[in-house]
Amino acid sequence: MSWIDKVRNSIPFIVKRETPENLWYKCPQCGAMTFLKEFEENQSVCPKCQFHARIGADKRFDLLFDSGVHTPLPAPSVREDPLRFRDTKRYVDRLKTARTTTGETDALLNAKGEIEGRKAVVGVQDFAFMGGSMGLAVGAAFVAGVEAAIAEKAPYIIFTAAGGARMQEGILSLMQMPKTTVAIQMLHEAGLPYIVVMTDPTTGGVTASYAMLGDVQLAEPGALIGFAGQRVIEQTIREKLPEGFQRSEYLLDHGMLDMVTHRHQLRETLAKLIAYLTPEAIPA
Repeated sequence: MSWIDKVRNSIPFIVKRETPENLWYKCPQCGAMTFLKEFEENQSVCPKCQFHARIGADKRFDLLFDSGVHTPLPAPSVREDPLRFRDTKRYVDRLKTARTTTGETDALLNAKGEIEGRKAVVGVQDFAFMGGSMGLAVGAAFVAGVEAAIAEKAPYIIFTAAGGARMQEGILSLMQMPKTTVAIQMLHEAGLPYIVVMTDPTTGGVTASYAMLGDVQLAEPGALIGFAGQRVIEQTIREKLPEGFQRSEYLLDHGMLDMVTHRHQLRETLAKLIAYLTPEAIPA
């Protein structure tokens, strides 16, 4: 045995300490490292630069409704893979993967509850589910949310986050644009408000339809909002676009939004809007 082996054997074995991989959150905007627990307690907002990370439907409902108490609405049943679409994978396989990853049935979920004591029906698109893309299931869920709001005599609030229409459903996905527009008209005929909160990112056919038809248009700070991508626009018009183009602050300055609201103030702001737009009936 060499002297190196003798020295190595004489040193007590020290077990390597395992560090959890999810202990820290690194902000993609400023690079600051924050304890994951602290970051989540701050509503998934970077405490240093106020970057708003994307969050799913369950967390959004917990933050918005009184004490997090809400009743999920059942997802409407629609025909899956109507075109039997296949690219590098079958569409049905992509749906299975998305459902396994997110635990959700599709990209838009609805729930009803109260926001500071006032009834509301809230729909949330989750970008984690196939980019929040709009297909038959999203269109049906939107209509179901509107119908529930009419039944509850409550406003319908939608949180948008989407890359646009779902290409695997072709023209059927584009048909959801007029379908959701008609549903919004039903809400207006019932005398109920429709409030839109655009989150990062809201693009494509969603922007071209129900995301831009709100009675009040809100957005979270720094959210990417637009129809086509910036590079496509620059190549089309052959001009350089201004800094921050398609971000929520730019759209607010140019009249396309009513307000940009920090996630910490969003619940309070929505409660005020509901109170303004759906005042309580004055007893006779």
